[in-house]
Amino acid sequence: MTKKTQKIGLLVSTSLVIGNMIGAGIFVLPASLAKYGGISILGWIFSAAGALILAKVFSNFSKILVGRSGGPYTFSQAGFGDFIGFLVAWGYWISCWVGNAAIALAAISALSFFFPVLETNANYAILAGLSLIWFLTWINSRGIKESGKIQILTTVLKLIPLVLIILMGAFFFSVETFPEFNLTGESNLAIFPVVAVLTLYAFLGIESATIPAGNVKDPEVTVPRATMLGTIITTLVYILSTIVLFGIIPNEVLSESPTPFADAGELIGGKYVGYLVAAGAAIAAIGALNGWILITGQMSMAMAKDDLFPKLFKKSNSNGAPLIGLIIGSVLTSALMLMNFTEGLVDQFEFALLLTTLTCLVPYLFVSASYVLVLIEKKFNAGSFLKTFTLGILGFAYSMWSIYGSGQETVFYGFLLLFSGVPIYLIMKWNHKKDSGKELEK
Repeated sequence: MTKKTQKIGLLVSTSLVIGNMIGAGIFVLPASLAKYGGISILGWIFSAAGALILAKVFSNFSKILVGRSGGPYTFSQAGFGDFIGFLVAWGYWISCWVGNAAIALAAISALSFFFPVLETNANYAILAGLSLIWFLTWINSRGIKESGKIQILTTVLKLIPLVLIILMGAFFFSVETFPEFNLTGESNLAIFPVVAVLTLYAFLGIESATIPAGNVKDPEVTVPRATMLGTIITTLVYILSTIVLFGIIPNEVLSESPTPFADAGELIGGKYVGYLVAAGAAIAAIGALNGWILITGQMSMAMAKDDLFPKLFKKSNSNGAPLIGLIIGSVLTSALMLMNFTEGLVDQFEFALLLTTLTCLVPYLFVSASYVLVLIEKKFNAGSFLKTFTLGILGFAYSMWSIYGSGQETVFYGFLLLFSGVPIYLIMKWNHKKDSGKELEK
């Protein structure tokens, strides 16, 4: 059977970046930030600046390694070789299917607004979560174009209520409602890192367009544009929506609200606008789940093509989709989601999710450092070298700060998780060497 070569363009690539960054979390994050006060906006700005620096690093790197799938893995490997490239990819791959379990749970939580039985009946909740995971896995098995259609649709539908709140909310904004700069009683220097770390996690996913680069039309142009455009749009939505909510909903109400955007929607346009925003939260989670399922399959396939992961992961079906990688990733995601409904395993699930956040941050660190090393090898002129070095160092410094902000325990166990892949790396290298020896004998 002839395999189809499916390619995606700028619109799908950009929606992949936006869709993977904007999950259901943004719909509740302003409530978490409200208790700290207006200093939260500075946290957003700081995290956004770091995200834009990293987006520029990924954007520039995609112009150097044109059309090569794998994103963080490929870029890290280019500067540091197979071992570091494997560790980055191993941790990132784990973070994808673990994170997908959390996204599925967020989708169930958002859908419970319309279907309360999902909150009261665990069996229905499990069925809904598994249905979402496997429906979207099936969509991705039909090829990147089919997945891209879902991504565009869900990205547009999730942005509509957020943009609506920003535009209409501006007419309801009141300076008197906006909270004081620091409500905690602690110093600004003590609180700023806290709000910066809280907002940081909302930017994970800036690298999304670089991972399926082999399936992108004109990747040397499309991938960098999608990376920057997606990050800029997401940044504007995050910061402007938080400012508007701070100026619409009294802080004592906002800080206790489980659905701050829906509450703002009701204040602006009545209960139907509130329903629209609540629907946006559910769609946001579904869109993010679709995008990250795609990334899970693409990452494992990129590793397998370099003989750093079992061969079965590089097999694609007639639509060019990494079917085995998609299925195995979704089996693992389903198992983790079920853990959340099992007495005694909830804490372990939450801890695993915290650890995998670190495995998303470590790739940013190595990609930034690799960016400098690769361009030094290319012997760029002095002016280009200074710009490259500055950008890479800024990306490296921001990544280091983010890892430090994750906490000592998270860093310790996170690196244990990364290095748990070493036996697999050694086995894959040994098998590759053995296969190479057999080829030479022939």
